[in-house]
Amino acid sequence: KFEFNPKDGIDNPALSLAEDTDGESVGEPRFYLLSKDSEETFGFCLHEELGCWGHVIRQVELGGLAQRRGLQDGDRLLQVNGQFVDHMDHHRVVQKIKASGNQVLLTVLDGDSYEAAKALGRDLSQMLPADIRPRLCHITRDKSGFGFSVSGPEGVKGTFQLSVRQDGPAERAGVLPGSWLLELNGASVRSYSHAQLARKVRAPSAGGWGTGDGNVTEHPAFPIQLKQSGSKVTLLVASSAVEEFYRLRGLRIMSSLADTSWLPFKVRELHMVKGPAGYGFLLKEDDCSSGATGQFLWDVDAGLPAEQAGMKEGDRLLAVNGESIEGLDHQQTVLRIRACDDQVKLLVIDPAGDEFYQSVGFGDSVWSRP
Repeated sequence: KFEFNPKDGIDNPALSLAEDTDGESVGEPRFYLLSKDSEETFGFCLHEELGCWGHVIRQVELGGLAQRRGLQDGDRLLQVNGQFVDHMDHHRVVQKIKASGNQVLLTVLDGDSYEAAKALGRDLSQMLPADIRPRLCHITRDKSGFGFSVSGPEGVKGTFQLSVRQDGPAERAGVLPGSWLLELNGASVRSYSHAQLARKVRAPSAGGWGTGDGNVTEHPAFPIQLKQSGSKVTLLVASSAVEEFYRLRGLRIMSSLADTSWLPFKVRELHMVKGPAGYGFLLKEDDCSSGATGQFLWDVDAGLPAEQAGMKEGDRLLAVNGESIEGLDHQQTVLRIRACDDQVKLLVIDPAGDEFYQSVGFGDSVWSRP
């Protein structure tokens, strides 16, 4: 890690920059996981500039989060949270970053390499891995079990690989064979030994290794069934390729980066145009099941825009016009809605879905990403 001096540049006498002699050299994409506090900013601006291709990183604050992680003025943004954005409308890309809340994974390419790639007609999306997201999978047990087993090397903490029964509950829930287990019901298993993981499960039972009954084994001969999960279990898993991608870059895989398309309880986007009597709902602040404070939708008037858009009593508000309200208080949220003139898009989730996602430790920003 090099120390940056604004007057002297990078303090590393061994570092030299070689001039590109063939005119066709293109650098490698760089990946940055930015995590900030609610009162912090990410420390950069995203520009769309006349006569300049791409979404341009500008105004990188000296000493700010982006600069500390390595973002540089002139970098071009290629991905936001694993989604390719180079071809997207600039305003939509800005919304994606804002909707990420306090954490965002950015993929960038330095400006010279980006311009060179564009000039050569290269497909920038082909420079990136197809999918770098872990998966959150909610498995409902059937009469034969959960449809997966877990194994790993003895004496190594946090290393648990899944064997998945073909067409079993785990496979139908999106778990890929050979995936690595990262979280069990919202709790990280990274620091668990096999003995510690075994405390989460029952004593050995009949069935044996490979039966797909949701077993955990210190050795294939000693299957142990899942405990405390009842008929359902939620796993954060990553394929070997995804696990290697994050490990090689020193990035931690977190549930906030996960592909959530396999989970039950979908969020809903409500597009409302204000009528003569307003939108027809009240916003109230209350405690969530997790203990945090949330903004909830109540007193939905029959026949008015809110009901017509599909709003239900007790829905919790997650985002306004694509921007997460995570960290905002009641008055700030109201002002954000009122700032939208005569129409607004609200992202909401019903009480059952909210309770489920809070139970597995999800923040609002996960659901508010467009």
